[in-house]
Parts: sequence; structure tokens; C-alpha cells
Amino acid sequence: MPAKKPNVIIFGIDSLRRDHMSSYGYSRLTTPHMDKIAAEGVLFEQHFSPSIPTTPAYASMLTGMDVFGTDVVALRHQGPLGGHVRTLPEVLGDNGYNTTCIGFTGNPSSRGFQTYLNYESWHPDETGRAPKAHNLNQVAVPELERLAADDKPFFLFLRHMDPHSPYLPPQPYERTFYGENEKDPDNRSMEPVYGFKPFADFLKSWIPEGVTDSNYVSAQYDGAIAYMDACIQTLFAKLEALGLTEETLIVITSDHGETLYEHDCYFDHHGLYDCTLVVPLIIKFPGVVPAGKRFSDVSLIQDIMPTVLDLLGVKNKIKFDGQNLVDWIKGKQHDRISEFYITECTWMRKHGWRTPEWKLIRALEPDFHFKPEIELYNLVQDPEENVNLAEKEPEVAAFLEKRMNDHIAKREKQTKRTNPIFTNLNWHGKGVTFTSSQEAYDAMHIGSIVNARSLQEKKAEAVKK
Repeated sequence: MPAKKPNVIIFGIDSLRRDHMSSYGYSRLTTPHMDKIAAEGVLFEQHFSPSIPTTPAYASMLTGMDVFGTDVVALRHQGPLGGHVRTLPEVLGDNGYNTTCIGFTGNPSSRGFQTYLNYESWHPDETGRAPKAHNLNQVAVPELERLAADDKPFFLFLRHMDPHSPYLPPQPYERTFYGENEKDPDNRSMEPVYGFKPFADFLKSWIPEGVTDSNYVSAQYDGAIAYMDACIQTLFAKLEALGLTEETLIVITSDHGETLYEHDCYFDHHGLYDCTLVVPLIIKFPGVVPAGKRFSDVSLIQDIMPTVLDLLGVKNKIKFDGQNLVDWIKGKQHDRISEFYITECTWMRKHGWRTPEWKLIRALEPDFHFKPEIELYNLVQDPEENVNLAEKEPEVAAFLEKRMNDHIAKREKQTKRTNPIFTNLNWHGKGVTFTSSQEAYDAMHIGSIVNARSLQEKKAEAVKK
């Protein structure tokens, strides 16, 4: 009788920046338990999610395809995921796996799970704080026990939401990384945050009244990560108690990063700056993946599915856009990515091209931050992307735009489909194409936590199971 195939758990943590994890060198000890997993496995230092936000990112993660391959580029993607791609739960389900998704019900990118479970991942409780990861554990632990009791291997996908706004970690994590007076009347750093009309009502709906210090809000983000990390350890302990640690592949990653107080894109994940593109990738599989290795080459979110299938020993005939990172792990020769295409279709419609030295961002419609149509940053001299060199270096901008357009033409020819960034003209649901930043500013509005949550959700019938 053939041996039972390994299990796999993917922690698809929403809005987690890799540079705010201690395993990636962050000065605050935010992720000690995930750091331990990294020390027992492999860590990819330059992992990117090139197409933000949530919907296209998870589509790439769970299909192994880029945005041309998935045809998904917008947060508010219309309709289901196309039938021309197969998802990781579909492939694993066909290979005898039980598949469960927690916290991602109804999104088109989550197609194919046999079981969908939800938890409260947005609203605060009676204390005014949001114990998101604990709520997830209340659902995940019994489901893990159920899956472990079956003779079949399992795939468990966990969408943690703690680093996603609202950042409301329970005590004592609220004060773990902040010891100042968040209501200091002399601190004016929150004035531009509250003054940004499209987001002001949403941010005021969860940031405590009277807060004047933006560092306090950023510390809540870090506190939410640390709280989540502690709760994730509960799942690792349960896995060990069930005797499944040695036969379970663990993947820790994220759909995209987060903007805190950078680039005027306050406490959200829009803008094609590196803070939204940088995400973690940690893989642990005892006896298969070596312990303590770190890789500095660029990897992309679409690399996850082909890598997972190889590590599980699941054969398939899919021609992925992503790379199989097992060659890296085994020390074999592998392709090195030096430049890649980036897209955003959430609160702005933009695309661009990133190289090790340069970042080009080009707006396809005016954005509500009144930013210029073309942005160009030298990532070596200006890694925080604060100095736009588009006017000073027009030849560089033109060269990068040609590289981008050549890539688009190549992928359109390969997929026989138009770049979805060009066809998603109602990406904001307003039924217009913005002709000015003022028009965009006046039209775009998040509102309350309830409204923000609704943007993440789709009717369940939109998902083909």
C-alpha cells in the first residue's frame, strides 16, 4: 500500500510586510515563533507579490500564474476565476487530499476547496480590540483535529487578517511597541491622515479618538503581528500534539505588504512602492527542506504552487508561469529574475517595471493622491522611493517603459489575451474612467469598517467549487 502523502498548511497572511518581521531583520521582536519555523526551514529574502491587492495576489499564489495567466488584476474582479486555470486546492483534491480554507470564503481566487470556514476577522469585540487570530484558532483547531483523524492527507489554507487594518491587537500587544503619549497635543503627524477625505472616515472608525501620533498606529500594526505570531504558535503546538509535525509542509507567506505612514498612502496597501510589494516566504518540511538556509535571489508569489506540488510529490502537467523553487532548495542551477512587471488595481490603476536598480510606475488613470503620471525611483540610492527622477532621467524612464511594453506584448501573445490592466475599466465600481485626480479624490471613499469589509467579499455563488 502506498505511503500517505504529506499534509500542507499555508499561512496566507493578509497585508504582512516582510521587513516588519524579526526573521527578516526588523529591530522589533515581532515574530519569534515564525522565526523559529524559519530557522527550521528555508527563508526567501527577496520575495515579492508583484500584482496587488488581495484578489490578484491570491489568484497568483493559488494558481502559479501571473496576472496574464490568471486574467485577474483588480480587487473587485468581476465574475469567477477563469476556467483556463486550475487552483492548488483543485489539483490536490483530485489527488486525494481533503482541502479546507479558513477566512477566504467567496473570493474568486479561493475556488476549489471542499470546505470553507469563516471567523470574525474585522470587527472589534466588547473591549474595542480585535482578537482576529484567536478567532481563527477557535475555528482552525477543531478543523485541524478533524482533518488529522481522516486517512487522507490534507491541505489547510489559513488567511490571517491581523496585519490588515483595522490594527486592533488585544492587550498587552497594544502597548508592546509603544511607550509614548499617543494623544500628545503637540504631535501633528495624524493631521494629514485625518485630512485625506477618501480614507478619513474609515480610519477614524477604528483609530482611538484623540490619537495624534502616527507612530502609535504603526506600533499597532507591529503589535497585531506579534499577537498573531503568538496565536499561530497554538497551531504549531496542536500540530505537534497530533503527531503531524514531521509529515506536514508549512508555508508562511502573504498576499501583499502594507503602507503605514509612507507615500501619503496611510495605513493601507495601495501604491506600487516596495512596502506593498515585499512579502515573506518561509518553507519548512522536516527531512525534505534543509534547516536554516536563506536565499537572496528574487522569487515571486506565483512560484508557490509549483514549489508546493513538487515538495508534496504531486505530479501535474500544468505549465506554470512561476518557478519551482525546489531547485533552489536543493542547490541546483536555477533561473534568476532580475526584473519584473508590477500592477495595482485597487484604489488606483497603475502598472510599472522593477529592476534591481530602478522602479518605474506609470498611471493609467489619474490617482486620488494627485501623484504624477510617471514616477521613477533609483532603488539603490533611494530605497524608500521618496525622490521621483522621472523628469531628470527621461531616458531611463523611456528605457524601462519599453522593457515593460515589450514584456506585455510577449505575455499577451503567449496567453492570447489582453493585459487585464487594460480591460478592467470599472475597477472601482464607479462606471467612469477618471480624467483628473480631483475627480478620483471626490469619487473614491471607503467609509466604515463595514464598508471596507464588503470590498473584500463576494457572493458565495461567484466561487466555483
